[in-house]
Amino acid sequence: MNSVADKLSNASSDSKSRPIVSKWTRGQHRQDSIMRWVFVISAALVSAIIFSIIVFVGMQGIKTFQGVSPLEFFFSTDWTPGSNKFGAFPFLYSTLLMTLVSVVISVPLALSGALFMAKIAPKWMREIMRPATDLFVGIPSVVYGLIGLTVIVPFLGKLTGDVAYGILPASIILAIMILPTILSISEDAIRALPGRLEEASLALGATRWQTMWRVLLPAARPGILTAIILGMGRAIGETMAVFMVIGNSPQMPKSLLDSTTVLTTAIVKDMGNTNYGSTWNNALYMMALLLLVISLSLIIIIRVVAKRSEVK
Repeated sequence: MNSVADKLSNASSDSKSRPIVSKWTRGQHRQDSIMRWVFVISAALVSAIIFSIIVFVGMQGIKTFQGVSPLEFFFSTDWTPGSNKFGAFPFLYSTLLMTLVSVVISVPLALSGALFMAKIAPKWMREIMRPATDLFVGIPSVVYGLIGLTVIVPFLGKLTGDVAYGILPASIILAIMILPTILSISEDAIRALPGRLEEASLALGATRWQTMWRVLLPAARPGILTAIILGMGRAIGETMAVFMVIGNSPQMPKSLLDSTTVLTTAIVKDMGNTNYGSTWNNALYMMALLLLVISLSLIIIIRVVAKRSEVK
């Protein structure tokens, strides 16, 4: 009898110590498990798609070197497909130069606007300016190209007395296009800084301008660098707006107002004229691979720099 009573008491104590899981809790755990697998599968699918694109473009692009030497492709300035000449150096040079000029034009304006909206503008003005800035992102690139073709190119032509197609009008258009991205992310980075940084600087006798220039901007450097690299990524990959104002001549530019071609516009302009698997077609795939490599390299470099400069 005592052993039976002991077993019953032990069973009752175990039931009291064991947590009671309700039906609702079991349902939540089941949903969490399902969503976790959905996220894992989605991430794996996206990674597989990106990897497949890189592999396909890379395998097709490497076939270029069956008919053209790497030295000629990367360093020659002669792009004459009819004569089996595939020197892509002018396209690569123009792409990097155009991106650099657009960033040089856009970054000072974007940082000034970010500081103004984050630390100077009153709340009512910021609530108007922020949505107005975000509207620029939704404007189609062909509209920017049309504005550049009808306004910027004729204006530069009047200043120079010549046809003003080239890297400069394309860079001005790209600077306007990437301005909202850099401004918005930079403003968020500045506004996310702890208030004690600004308070300590002002308490030590620094002026408001010195605080923004020497304290807030260096502290927000990781976010600002991220904004710049995102803007550069869009500038490198932009096609339609650049296609309308750059002139599309496959030559090495001698100035910012010389007609030239970048990697994206060369691919768009020539892809419809090539046969799949030909050396010309493979060369265009190699240009696409160069765009991928440039974008990935910039992202890696900026992330390393931002990580090292991050405020602890």
